[in-house]
Amino acid sequence: MPEGLSSRAFWFCFWVNMLQGIAFNLFLHFPGYLHDLGAGDAEIGWISGITAMAAIVLRPPIGRAMDRHGRRPVILVGGLLNAAVVGLYLAVESIGPALYVIRVLHGLAEAMLFSSLFTYAADQVPARNRTQGLAWFGISGMLPMAIGGVLGDGLLGLEGQGAARFDALFQVAFGLALLSLLVSLALPEAWQARRAANGATDPPGGLRAALRQPELGPLWLIGGAFSIAVTALFVFTRRFVDETGIGSVGSFFTAYTVAALFLRVFFGWLPDRIGPKRVLLPALLALAAGFLWLGQATVDRDVVIGGVLCGIGHGYAFPILFGLVVSRTPEANRGMAMAVFTALFDVGVLTGGPFFGLWIERSGFSAMFLAAALITLAGTLVFYSWDGRVLDRKIE
Repeated sequence: MPEGLSSRAFWFCFWVNMLQGIAFNLFLHFPGYLHDLGAGDAEIGWISGITAMAAIVLRPPIGRAMDRHGRRPVILVGGLLNAAVVGLYLAVESIGPALYVIRVLHGLAEAMLFSSLFTYAADQVPARNRTQGLAWFGISGMLPMAIGGVLGDGLLGLEGQGAARFDALFQVAFGLALLSLLVSLALPEAWQARRAANGATDPPGGLRAALRQPELGPLWLIGGAFSIAVTALFVFTRRFVDETGIGSVGSFFTAYTVAALFLRVFFGWLPDRIGPKRVLLPALLALAAGFLWLGQATVDRDVVIGGVLCGIGHGYAFPILFGLVVSRTPEANRGMAMAVFTALFDVGVLTGGPFFGLWIERSGFSAMFLAAALITLAGTLVFYSWDGRVLDRKIE
């Protein structure tokens, strides 16, 4: 275990994120539910995009609240809203206004939890092994992908036809969301004590400061490209499996998660030792290779190999980018910077969901995976060119 990660607060936060993450990742199967209700791939993308849009709008207020009032209140309110909203899916019987309202509220709840839990964890991690510590915390977000995929496959295998077969999945998701809320009650508020110990007296800089800080610009760009690309996996893997009959959601995300966890547990020290940007490049190339492999998949084994390659990419890329944002941001504005960083993943769903959905309808799944690979490669090229110039100017 990395040095400095034995605190009670860190591990309570870990389990809160784990439980709500399993509840959230059961919704990897949600596109299948929408399809059973009569939605096409483009409409599935738009419905996912609406959820993301709601989350994006709320991010700046979340960031301000965390920097002014602490992380714990946002975690508790987000957890309460999340449990209530997940329970509402059991009342949905068709695609209509009620579903859209629930998806908006779900986006608000996830925005609050994603931003506040990762910011809370970042507060607990020592700077000397920041990337490794954040990689370990990220396990609480990666494991739920595999668990949600496999558990969802099992729940959907129970008796039931059409959209009704999703009732058990929503019930389990509700129970997990409620349990996450109960565990979060034990989280201590460490924000004020941390600021006082570090002598931080500067007021929060706000959204404008986070967006205009030169060293963060390249990270916003590559984070955006990364989030758009992985939307192809999180939104459309269920549809890819259903349509092609190749592999399963559970096998893909299990391979994805095992590969990522292996790197984080046994080689999580590498970015802090040799430099995060030196590890980020091969990670992004592995992600692009995974997309290309999936685009040519013909047998179940190909889905597993694609999952391993994408998991290697995600396993390093996310904690490295996360750690770079934390390292480059003044502590007084950390909550807002984390809100912006996590908002990138909602931007990815908002733009990537409709884009990939239309691309599937016009050109098929292979073309969608090729597009995701090209977005990853283009973002990587621009990031390394831009970030090098920014850091050179700072040294001068």
